[in-house]
Amino acid sequence: MSTGRVLGSVVAVAAAGTAVGAVWFAVAAQPQAADDGTAAVATGTAEVTRGTVSERVQVSGALGFAGSYPVNRLGEPGVLTAVAAAGATVGRGGDLYAVNGRPVRLLYGATPAYRDFTGGMTDGADVRQLEENLVALGADPGHQITVDQHFSAATTTAIRRVQTGWGLPVSERTGTLALGQVVFQPGALRVSQVQGTVGTTIGPDQPVLTATSATPAVTAQVTLERRPLIHVGDLVTVTVAGMPPFPGTITQIGRATSAPTNGPAGPPMVPVTISVTLPAAAGDLDEAPVDIAVTRQTHDDVLLVPVAALLARPGGGYQVRLDSGRYVPVEPGLFDSLSGTVEVTGELSAGQRVQVPVA
Repeated sequence: MSTGRVLGSVVAVAAAGTAVGAVWFAVAAQPQAADDGTAAVATGTAEVTRGTVSERVQVSGALGFAGSYPVNRLGEPGVLTAVAAAGATVGRGGDLYAVNGRPVRLLYGATPAYRDFTGGMTDGADVRQLEENLVALGADPGHQITVDQHFSAATTTAIRRVQTGWGLPVSERTGTLALGQVVFQPGALRVSQVQGTVGTTIGPDQPVLTATSATPAVTAQVTLERRPLIHVGDLVTVTVAGMPPFPGTITQIGRATSAPTNGPAGPPMVPVTISVTLPAAAGDLDEAPVDIAVTRQTHDDVLLVPVAALLARPGGGYQVRLDSGRYVPVEPGLFDSLSGTVEVTGELSAGQRVQVPVA
């Protein structure tokens, strides 16, 4: 890393609130005699350590859930008699909504439902994903279904089993599924918004609800200037107020979006999606603001000192001041914005103590 680059990192930290560090730079770099009338800067010491340092790019984002999945009414019109509540998570076989008292169930698959499932239907990918769901729901205990694109007698039997499990009356355990009885989505859904109103008539293609996946994710927007600094697969550290940091991974980087037309003008932004595993303490933090540190590069087994220990050397470069008062020239390396430490090389060893300003 160039000296100018490290200096930029140090200046950024000072601007963020370590004004005392800026004074320490100015005063300690050129020690004054004790009786010359210059106000002394209060200092303490910090240990020189050996460890791992990571250079990071800092961006802001929001914690939420990945994806957006609209659920519209399929099949015949009727009265909306129930709908899953906002914030509810619906899994395979669960109720998304009900029309005329008959629940519409969620099944997993990429192909949307577009026809009735019944004996004699033509083969298709939708039949395969139906059979995959029947097996996953435990409706084929005798392993009679061959999961393929063909609707067989074993498929009919398995449908009857799930209809029994769903509590349908005997007369409705037909072994067939009419269009509108099931909805295919990629996985479990978390209801984010309810558009349908219980008690009103709802017709084909009318929106019932909008959902996300049940997978937590962090979304962020980065400027085109910073886009080259991040990559799919980069490891990140996510920080939410009041919680310890937790890890994540960049899973998707979208195309740049144009500046908003109905708000303040701004530069084009690039959407970024980050997968995370939330700690137990996170609870339900949908849309909570977060700080994201994207790890660009990491160095292991290096000497580390606090950034505030770096002093400008007369003539250029950097030095640190040991607790003995001796100055030691150092060459900065990676700067870690999370820990406030910097990699250094020079005539130092782990365990020594360097002077740092104290507030």
